[in-house]
Amino acid sequence: MFNSPYKVIDTRKYNTWCKYNTRIDTYGCGCTHACSYCYAKALLNFRGKWNEEKPEILYITDIEESISLLSKSEIVRLGSMTDCFQPIESIEKVTYQTIKLLNKYKINYLIVTKSCLVSDDMYVEIYDKDLAHFQISITSTDDNKSLEYENTNLVSDRIKSIEKLYIMGFDVSIRLSPFLYQYVDFEILNNIKCDKILIEFLKVNHWVRKSFKIDYSEYTFKYGGHDNLPLSRKIELVNNITGFEQLSVGEYVKEHHKYFSENINYNKQDCCNLDIRFIQKEPKQISLIDEIESLTN
Repeated sequence: MFNSPYKVIDTRKYNTWCKYNTRIDTYGCGCTHACSYCYAKALLNFRGKWNEEKPEILYITDIEESISLLSKSEIVRLGSMTDCFQPIESIEKVTYQTIKLLNKYKINYLIVTKSCLVSDDMYVEIYDKDLAHFQISITSTDDNKSLEYENTNLVSDRIKSIEKLYIMGFDVSIRLSPFLYQYVDFEILNNIKCDKILIEFLKVNHWVRKSFKIDYSEYTFKYGGHDNLPLSRKIELVNNITGFEQLSVGEYVKEHHKYFSENINYNKQDCCNLDIRFIQKEPKQISLIDEIESLTN
């Protein structure tokens, strides 16, 4: 078992502008999706803390203790360092139990996943529409390409999960992250039945270059130790995404974040664009816990 029931990310330290920095990983130190570009895998592998074949499991008693301390204004993200719906969930059901606890304590939760298990009827039956929010990740629209770097459900099946939750009236968004535009058929993307899309561009470093067989010559803007696309190219690519009523870009580069927040994003205050109707005040941070140290101590 790993030893941190929840964590609050220091957004300044990690150079991110995410509003939802309270996280719960129901499984830790490993993920059988084994995405070749996974930052958690890259950070923990060299420390001998990563085991994708046998992820560690959090005690549900520790989860409840943490959840019971949270304010009802909190929005908890399920899935940070690992996927909360990776295959072990079918056996252990820790995420299932966690969702029931979040419902019990009336805490909003944002589920970020690459797994179709999220739309299984067993889970759909327990989601509270007033509390549940979903971002289902795709990196491309090409099933064969995605199999080269992700050991999870096919993109086409994930799209079906998105559409199922959307049709059922849940707050769900496509999370195009990382956006591999070389692998995207914009006609397929723009015809997905969903109102919302969140776009996150690829940040390139030495291990990302090993993950994808793409041309990196356009990634010429250096920021935060990564090679990025210039803002003009990002805008050009975003203009190809036309099939959604609500479009947002989640940005790592500070200047680009400012541009998209002011000019493109549907919700200028929240690039995740969650449908939050029942939050009465700003989230109260209980403590500041280092994301990496919480899993490696």
